[in-house]
Amino acid sequence: MKVSVILPTFNEAENILKLIEQIKIQLSARIDQEIIVVDDNSPDQTFRLVQTAFQGDSSIVPVLRQTDRGLANSIRAGIEKASGDQIIVMDTDLTHDPTDIPKLLHVGQIYDLVSASRFCPGGNMQDTQHYLASMVYNWFIRLVIRTQVQDNLGGYFTISRSKLNKLPLDKIFFGYGDYFFRLLHFAQRNKMTVVEIPSIYRMRHLGSSKSNFSKLLFSYTGALVKFKMNIARINP
Repeated sequence: MKVSVILPTFNEAENILKLIEQIKIQLSARIDQEIIVVDDNSPDQTFRLVQTAFQGDSSIVPVLRQTDRGLANSIRAGIEKASGDQIIVMDTDLTHDPTDIPKLLHVGQIYDLVSASRFCPGGNMQDTQHYLASMVYNWFIRLVIRTQVQDNLGGYFTISRSKLNKLPLDKIFFGYGDYFFRLLHFAQRNKMTVVEIPSIYRMRHLGSSKSNFSKLLFSYTGALVKFKMNIARINP
């Protein structure tokens, strides 16, 4: 089995090299692997840093995007670039713990989509304020679209590439973190097995967050309402 890890980046020069090294440790030399760094033309030269640091390492695939930028679009570009049988997607600010990768891959041998969850039993976040706000908003998401998943915005998951490519990617991968609740919905609608494993999301220590909670709340709510309306039209 070959594993493709997709890392969407924007201004993560302070974190990306450390993250890649940690991922390589977790995957180990026994696993055929590629790490695809999809950079949205970061002003801090994240792309050039990766390109220079891993020159000659064919398992590291830096991709530079200069148009149609955004988190979900970057993940989609990584999916299209991936050659692995199993895909892992994770954030690049070191909030997603690479030590969860072996567990994701192990459970991924049984289930179609495995999500590293903050809100299933055993999951948590080191940022308590963010944890509580996200938990409340996840309750709202579950109420609106009737999902059985605890963490609908985590974005740290694994899925087989063949199963993923059966989903309507154009209807999923746009916007920001809202792509994840659309992915979960379409996976369940296509009778895929979805399971969550507990994960503790870490604090960002270097670099600045691109997430403004108030703006994201407004953006996610608009995306959620629009998605709910689309679901209602399809399933009256």
